[in-house]
Amino acid sequence: MALEDLLDTDHQARIVWDFCLGLDLRPLYEAIRSRQGGPGRAAIDPRLCVALWLYATLEGIGSARALDWLCTHHNAFRWLAGGVSVNYHTLSDFRVGHVELLDRLLTHSVAVLREQGLVDLNRVAHDGMRVRVSAGAASFHRRPTLEECLREAEEQVARLKEELDDDPAAPSRRHAAARERAARERAERLRQALDRLPELEAKKKAGERGKARASGTDPEATVMKMADGGFRPAYNVEYSADTATLVIAAVAVTTSGSDAGQITPLCDQIHARHGTYPKEALADGGFACLEDIEAAQAPPRGTKVYAPVPEPRDPRRDRHAPRPGDGEQVREWRGRMGTEPAKAIYRQRASTIECVNAQARNRGLIRLLVRGVRKVKAVALWFAIAHNVACGMRLRAAAVLAG
Repeated sequence: MALEDLLDTDHQARIVWDFCLGLDLRPLYEAIRSRQGGPGRAAIDPRLCVALWLYATLEGIGSARALDWLCTHHNAFRWLAGGVSVNYHTLSDFRVGHVELLDRLLTHSVAVLREQGLVDLNRVAHDGMRVRVSAGAASFHRRPTLEECLREAEEQVARLKEELDDDPAAPSRRHAAARERAARERAERLRQALDRLPELEAKKKAGERGKARASGTDPEATVMKMADGGFRPAYNVEYSADTATLVIAAVAVTTSGSDAGQITPLCDQIHARHGTYPKEALADGGFACLEDIEAAQAPPRGTKVYAPVPEPRDPRRDRHAPRPGDGEQVREWRGRMGTEPAKAIYRQRASTIECVNAQARNRGLIRLLVRGVRKVKAVALWFAIAHNVACGMRLRAAAVLAG
């Protein structure tokens, strides 16, 4: 059976491939092209890797080994691969190795829809979700333990390096090199954990700074309070989506368990990507930081914030009344959130950004298999781009029916 006959003409894999054909991937081709004095590097076509990971993300596949297997056993992935042999190691490296390009692809995925008049970004909703990492709670240690582990790791690296230099047997050298590399990477992670301890200690009370702990497995991970009330190592993935279309316009990854102060950075990111500030931003109570609201609503941003006003400690005080020390924008926000029109607009938040987060969870953004903010951001961007591709299919179909 010919590859072209494996899929229907309107199959989602074909739509993903058509999207990839319109992408500018010159930075990826530049890294592998032939140059004077050299033939270049044998490599899988980057456009193929982008298509495979976008379709895999839409199908809830987050494992490079699983994707490798599907490319020979599943018709949709076989059609995308087109007979090209892929391997899980190359796929795994590609997924997290091009954050800057993925960032541009996210901008492109929204810009195309804006150009077609399908998205306007006038009203957006922000929300963060804490995503569990692979590092266990037992990997978090205080400074004395981390220093002892680092000393042992450095000794192991030195010992394995000597074995590598002394053993002439090729198979043994390969095994020793792998062990030496693993020990070296572990030592580097422990150094990063020690470097992060001052940041964690600064968040503790004066008498408890010695209790600060960092992970020797994933130094940038932070223990956060999860949705079920438990505390686990995680990263906070922030999405900002257009409320009318659910298209994701901004992505951020933080190591803080709180969303406070993220309204302005997300609005600034939308402006940097698309040259416009959203007119309105919806966020839950975790985002409500007075300085952030003042900055978001003041010129040049001018973004009206719709977020619930916290309940006052004194039940007799009207929470929507101005308080001493409030800036002009905060006073306006307090008064506005007490009106019925503002409450009606705010109710759109749960049905939009919560839906976006739920779709990301359904596609596998439940537990992270990568380490570090940079790689986590790459994964978050893949989910956002794939989500926007799906939104584009829906919005164009709706426009055809309406037209």
